[in-house]
Amino acid sequence: MHTPSLADYMERIYRDDWQGVGEIMLASAEKLARIGADFLVCPDNTIHQALPYVESRSPLPWLHIAEVVAGQAVERGFRRLAITGTKWLVESEVYPQKLTARGLEFLRPTVQEREQINSFIMDELVYGVTTPQAVAYFQQVIARMKGQDCDAVVLGCTEIPLVIDDANSPLPTLDSTRLLARAALRRAVNPPA
Repeated sequence: MHTPSLADYMERIYRDDWQGVGEIMLASAEKLARIGADFLVCPDNTIHQALPYVESRSPLPWLHIAEVVAGQAVERGFRRLAITGTKWLVESEVYPQKLTARGLEFLRPTVQEREQINSFIMDELVYGVTTPQAVAYFQQVIARMKGQDCDAVVLGCTEIPLVIDDANSPLPTLDSTRLLARAALRRAVNPPA
């Protein structure tokens, strides 16, 4: 495991420097390859946006979080997914590309909802602060997307499961971090031939 500082990533994300984000990912990948890793996992949904910049130069293959989520959605019979996460993730093609490749539809929160969700994530949840207001807001947004024919919601941020899960969500949840961890475990135990 190698974890560069979130601040290093965020400095580049705030500048819209996805190539720079990718270079941090690549440096981490190279270090992990040198110490014997077989494959790579990044549990941060947002920085997957930088993966296309460096994937072809990576010394090892990556498990892609959105591919894992899309596979689980298909397996569970979902058709149209609500996407939640940071504004950078929700506005990116990280999930849309992987979902449409599997025949799945998706819906993004409105621009105003993205901003408020991003504020709850970046100003509260990353600091371990959970408030009833954040829970209620996530529930409201998810309920609205349920009303627009979504049948499951992607929890596309490591911190969202701190406030939303199957017990309090208006839709069944796809916890991207948990699904990726399980996929990594399966891959580690049963490596491809």
